[in-house]
Amino acid sequence: MGQRIRKLKKQRIHREGTGTLTYSMTAIVVIALLLHWLDPSHIAFWSFVAVAGTVWAIVLNFYRCPIREFKEDTERVVVAPADGKIVVIEEVDENRYFHDRRLMISIFMSLVNVHANWFPVDGKVKFVKHFNGNFHKAWLPKASEENEHADVMITTPEGEDILCRQIAGAMARRIVTYAKEGEECYIDEHLGFIKLGSRVDVYLPIGSEVCVKMGQATTGDLTVIAKLKKHGC
Repeated sequence: MGQRIRKLKKQRIHREGTGTLTYSMTAIVVIALLLHWLDPSHIAFWSFVAVAGTVWAIVLNFYRCPIREFKEDTERVVVAPADGKIVVIEEVDENRYFHDRRLMISIFMSLVNVHANWFPVDGKVKFVKHFNGNFHKAWLPKASEENEHADVMITTPEGEDILCRQIAGAMARRIVTYAKEGEECYIDEHLGFIKLGSRVDVYLPIGSEVCVKMGQATTGDLTVIAKLKKHGC
């Protein structure tokens, strides 16, 4: 695909969280000032500040948008599309698009993880599809098919189709997908964002070399989860 064009945005807080963080902080300040004024002992004031401040800090961590750059060669490399933990490495029958066996690697994101999602490979977006569904716990096997999810199919420069699936969890109620059909995409770019606990599945060709193990922590855009098999090998 020639020279890779990196479109890294210099932002520390993800754009999906700026409104939530601003409005919630405004509400906290207003309520804190009222409590400070109404309660001479200030017990309610300090109790509220401690609890609200802790919750706000957790939400702030959730919406962090770390600036990352994969510095190695990206040819046939598959990077983790999300921060989290590897919960599935198995061969499955994928009958919606491929109609054959695929290697599925799944990453579960907890509330303490950054919830930005990155493109796992360089390539071109073949299509983007969104499906409504249930909200089972994200680590359950049936969540991949039955939960609300968004599918992004990417064709690599070598012609391999890679499916990346964003899955809503028991608490997640919004999947945001930035990928657009027909656009070129690159490792280092954001594919989307999922609010609250959720999961991302990557479907790879059989024969791909797995570079992670069950339970391993992943760092989105940096951890190599697999390497695609060369044609003829």
